[in-house]
Amino acid sequence: MADGKGLSYKARRRWALVILLVGMPLYIVAAVTVMNWLDRPPLWLELIVYVALGIVWVLPFKFVFRGVGQADPDAGEDQ
Repeated sequence: MADGKGLSYKARRRWALVILLVGMPLYIVAAVTVMNWLDRPPLWLELIVYVALGIVWVLPFKFVFRGVGQADPDAGEDQ
């Protein structure tokens, strides 16, 4: 079980799913809306902005995604 430090493995998996299925599409809509306000900048600037926004959105959630793709550390040896 978790030793009181942060979220458990199952909770991190659930939150990662919520973030990917709900938060990411909302963030994409927000990023496209912001880019539309800029009145179509040059392609190179648009690419840089999209790459930066793509990296920035995940930084606050890095702790949620860390280790989610690995086997459950709290599970027994038989699983």
